[in-house]
Amino acid sequence: MTAGRPGRGGAATWSRVAPGVVLAACLLAACGRAVDGVPTAAPPTDRPSSPQELEELVVREVPSGLPRLPDDELEPPAGAKRLEDVAAYAPDPERELAVLDDYGYRYGWERFWGRESGPMTGVFVDQFEQRAGAGAYAEALARNDAELYGGVLSVDPPELPANCRLLTVGTPVPEAGLVDPAAFAWCWHGVFSVSVTAVAGSVADAVEEVGAVLEEQLVLLPPA
Repeated sequence: MTAGRPGRGGAATWSRVAPGVVLAACLLAACGRAVDGVPTAAPPTDRPSSPQELEELVVREVPSGLPRLPDDELEPPAGAKRLEDVAAYAPDPERELAVLDDYGYRYGWERFWGRESGPMTGVFVDQFEQRAGAGAYAEALARNDAELYGGVLSVDPPELPANCRLLTVGTPVPEAGLVDPAAFAWCWHGVFSVSVTAVAGSVADAVEEVGAVLEEQLVLLPPA
């Protein structure tokens, strides 16, 4: 079975996969199987030293109650992401690799929730060498996806924490793979870039999900 999977755009190009932010996901087994576990917040000076340590700081549930999609039942798989993995999503991997390297990209982790169709939520947490790289990366993603989707891009909107950008898209963009209302948020928190995407029945529902997920995700990361 297949389902739409929210993705994230590229820093150098419009999308990690041409042309759209929504990836086609191959669900090899039951889509609705939940994944158990409770994340814990990291001590103030304890930055993850590997993707596996970063995984422990990524939310495992979302406020909407959508079931977790197991990482290995998505194509490409979610979960751990290294610089080469992220660059490979872009139409020009070599250029993306150079841009990410300039930003000081270290590694990331992706996680998705949803079913065979309908609402879906994606969380992307990426770690950089320096705060400036995390901020520049988040800004680039917001700018590029706003160009792709249109919609309304807001800087530091009241619905979200500080240092965030919010893109709301109420009109389908089928050529980019987006057929339902969606909200995209990009934030930077110290050396981390955090992106949340929600596809829902309405823009209001998508924004509510994005904001609630961000509140839970940011408190799990070391203080900025």
